[in-house]
Amino acid sequence: MVKLFGSSGVRGLVNIDLTPTLACEVACAAATHANAKKVVIAKDTRVSGNMLEDALISGVISCGADAFLSEMIPTPVLAYTSRALQADVGFMLTASHNPAPYNGIKVFKGDLSYTDNDQKAVEKIMENCSYKRADWRNLGKIFHVDTAKTYLDMIMRVVKLKPWNVVIDSGCGAAFDIAPRMFKNLGCKVTSLNSQPDGHFPARKSEPTAESLRDLAKAVKILGADIGIGFDGDADRVAFVDENGVFMNFDRSLAAFGAFALKRNGGGTIITTIEASMCVETMAEKYGGKVVRTKVGDVYISEAIKREGAVFGGEPCGAWVHPEQHLCPDGPLSAAFFIAAVQNEGKTVSEIIENVPEYPNQRVNFTCKNELKYPLIEKMSKLLKTAFPDFKDYSSLDGIRIALESGWFLVRASGTEPLIRLTVEGKTMKAAKDITQKATAIIQKQLEAN
Repeated sequence: MVKLFGSSGVRGLVNIDLTPTLACEVACAAATHANAKKVVIAKDTRVSGNMLEDALISGVISCGADAFLSEMIPTPVLAYTSRALQADVGFMLTASHNPAPYNGIKVFKGDLSYTDNDQKAVEKIMENCSYKRADWRNLGKIFHVDTAKTYLDMIMRVVKLKPWNVVIDSGCGAAFDIAPRMFKNLGCKVTSLNSQPDGHFPARKSEPTAESLRDLAKAVKILGADIGIGFDGDADRVAFVDENGVFMNFDRSLAAFGAFALKRNGGGTIITTIEASMCVETMAEKYGGKVVRTKVGDVYISEAIKREGAVFGGEPCGAWVHPEQHLCPDGPLSAAFFIAAVQNEGKTVSEIIENVPEYPNQRVNFTCKNELKYPLIEKMSKLLKTAFPDFKDYSSLDGIRIALESGWFLVRASGTEPLIRLTVEGKTMKAAKDITQKATAIIQKQLEAN
């Protein structure tokens, strides 16, 4: 059976990997699998969004389901609305933080993106072309829905803020309208950067990093703002700049908010992935909390939160899940909750992570064809264990994770791009560099041999 879904839906280069034909087939298969009567469809700001949206609509109504169309919105708004409207399927057209030539289809059942079992079922329907087409008399209809209002009403119920001075960089992505509106509704002073929707992402890269948010950092300092907030293309991720214009480390931000969630709830479980820093455990232990690690991918975080009854979960890329509201990573909600946590603690943004230890880390990406990346990682398992014979722990949950006395490293295939990723964390910078150098040499040698 052909594997179409990655860790974040069906994703690829527009009109090469992801065509209107494929989008229509995915829509038909998902509608068939769910025996759908009501489907919500939304898109981010990518230039291919309208084209692929039309293809999804055609597939949905051909199977007799009604299509409820949204304006350009973030992925978490689609997920929340999908659950609120009790839709059978939710489709989000986005490639998240990937560059402009990419797009993708993320499929939701309520507020939870499709699990492996649902994905396999859809792929099987597509392989067999076993779509349940409606008779011409029973084709679906098209409606329009104000998803932003539904979402913003929820925010106002669960978050209360003082008049913070915030600078928002939406990066021309899906948060361009809803994030400034949200913070203005919450009584904040808002300055917006890159708030015009533009799927070419002309202002900066879609992924919010220290490098791509340099203008945001400068603006925070110049304006004397309390915080800077940056989003990725579909706003399921958020990044922060403190009041001094300093980019906040993703792992330490995650650990700090996780600690706050545990403190607020009197303990409990938080969920993160196998590539997150060990500082998450350090902070959780302070508040009687437990950390459960999953594969990389927000659906695995969400599944584990549901299974473990966790109070919070997130990935060290700014994708945080707040289960009391819904199960999709949510950038705008996370931003509001993070500010509320800082406010509750009576600290500044920079002070909230002062007590979170920072372990040096290194990340290296290796270009590798999609059809080769998984077999190569399997082949490297024995080589890496031989090269690091004194390892303390070994996991093949998602790629290869080897824990050492001096730190740990993870080699895994990207779920969305033709890459093999190496993540390293050491107790010292020297340890991190030594591990990186040794692992890189092994990976590089295998890539050259293939």
